[in-house]
Amino acid sequence: MERTIKFILNGAPTEVSVPPNWPLLRLLRERLGLTGTKEGCGIGECGACTVLLDGEPVHACLVLAPKVDGRSIETIEGLGTREALHPLQQSFIDHGAVQCGFCTPGILMSAKAFLEKNPRPTREEVREAISGHLCRCSGYQQIIEAIEVASKTR
Repeated sequence: MERTIKFILNGAPTEVSVPPNWPLLRLLRERLGLTGTKEGCGIGECGACTVLLDGEPVHACLVLAPKVDGRSIETIEGLGTREALHPLQQSFIDHGAVQCGFCTPGILMSAKAFLEKNPRPTREEVREAISGHLCRCSGYQQIIEAIEVASKTR
């Protein structure tokens, strides 16, 4: 039995029916076609599925879809456009912070929320902010640099 939920998705009102046991990740990818949010581990350990729920980073694999009813979700698809990249996206490109790209959407979403709360972080604060994300390509140095530079250009 599906349940109809209403929420704001990347700034747009959204209404969709979803099984009550579906995680938000499955709703985003399978029902709404937003495949930028990745499934890595499925247990909230890798950070690949990070989205913003009411401006706070959450693991979409751990949040049941019906729990977003009446709330606001921002995914990587809402961060910027091809024509107008978000400063974080541009900084990741400029600093070679995108290797295979699998971890990138989740890290970008966490970095966005972090910089909104702490616009002038130290390097250690940046490291702490992304500590819940696993990058298999070992691109952490470039990722940290990209976030630092983006914080200075905001």
